[in-house]
Amino acid sequence: MKILIIDDEKTQREILSDILADAGYEIAQAADGETGLGMIRSGNYALVLTDLKMPGKDGLDVLKETLEYNSDIQVVLMTAFGTIPSAVNAIKIGAYDYLTKPFQKEDLLRIIHRAADKAQLLLDNRRLQNEVEHRYSYHNIIGASPLMRKVFHLIDKIKEVDATVLIYGESGTGKELVAKAIHYSGRRKDNPFVALNCGAIPETLIESELFGHEKGAFTGASKTYLGKFEQAQRGTIFLDEIGVMPMHLQSRLLRVLQDKKIEKIGGSGLVDLDVRVIAATNEQLPEKVRLNEFRMDLYHRLNVFTIELPPLRKRRQDIPVLARHFLQRFSSVYKKNMQRFSPGAIRELERYDYPGNVRELENIIEKTVILTEEEVITEDALMMPAGDENNNFEAAGLAGSKLPDVERELIVDALRKHKGSIKLAAEMLGLTYKTLQYRIKKFGLDKNDYK
Repeated sequence: MKILIIDDEKTQREILSDILADAGYEIAQAADGETGLGMIRSGNYALVLTDLKMPGKDGLDVLKETLEYNSDIQVVLMTAFGTIPSAVNAIKIGAYDYLTKPFQKEDLLRIIHRAADKAQLLLDNRRLQNEVEHRYSYHNIIGASPLMRKVFHLIDKIKEVDATVLIYGESGTGKELVAKAIHYSGRRKDNPFVALNCGAIPETLIESELFGHEKGAFTGASKTYLGKFEQAQRGTIFLDEIGVMPMHLQSRLLRVLQDKKIEKIGGSGLVDLDVRVIAATNEQLPEKVRLNEFRMDLYHRLNVFTIELPPLRKRRQDIPVLARHFLQRFSSVYKKNMQRFSPGAIRELERYDYPGNVRELENIIEKTVILTEEEVITEDALMMPAGDENNNFEAAGLAGSKLPDVERELIVDALRKHKGSIKLAAEMLGLTYKTLQYRIKKFGLDKNDYK
């Protein structure tokens, strides 16, 4: 690891260089702040050790400009006793720590080792993120398995053509991510991507949502509404859960796909469309066609290109990559210092079948990060589902909650489900008995309230 020492006293620089070089660090020196900042911009330093008081640019100048250039670089300041308030202010600005002169060799090495560890962690996280983005990711879809490489290949084949696409996949496999990847990697990427979940809109409103309406077209239509198709002009419309669309709307959608025109509810004219259509479903449409629950002609109109997204249990080699990606994300969100999974934790993650697919894995890692304090996540700390219990944040109504509220609610939920048994609640939460006991006390809870 490369460390830059900035100090206008040559003797001090030499002494510090000798100590840190003996400790295994690669050392460079600068006699003033201006020179040091030039070296920082042209070099690859993980850590800067700078004197606070120097002619010209002082230690605070070095700190501010270093962090502006690269906030991952750790800066440690050296200060005389009388300038400690300035050093404390430097901590608030973003310095890692400070040393008060005269300091002992042991104090120097202790702080430098800690700062170096943090710099290495940031470097590792950055490397992991780059690896995920460049090696395993395609427009935010993460995977390196043969099945996912096949999906990426199909996206590349169809991204520049306007034929309709039908995406099959279980809930939580990332169908909308694939639709966005097709849109944002193709020629329509600078125009709107508009999504509609056909299963989330009441049947009485879905026609208006799709095609729009004129003012006064029906009771409550107080103004003209631009439907999703018009909102997506020159872009892409994504129709999720297409299999639940009512039959009478299927016939109208078929006409839109054939004629590339729509008519608003209450309208008197047709609107020309330039829209790419991508549909998705977790149902087998041929079976629905056989049961007369889905129009055969619409099915064939949608099924020009088909992409089948594999469930996570069929691409288990992607689980470690996804888990590490989520670990990094939620460690940052919840300001934790999670570094990695133990080998046992990875094996535990790979064993589970994930009926909720990638979305369920994401929830597991988020809850684990919230309820774990250790830097290395072991199999005992993983918040794996207990039986058929539903531990989904959104289902629990916790999405968007503050961290302490989420933690407390999860503990209350576990105690309630296990009638106040700390042992069973701890097993459900992936905590040790003593850890859960401590947290119960921290939140002022009483297990007897849940018996």
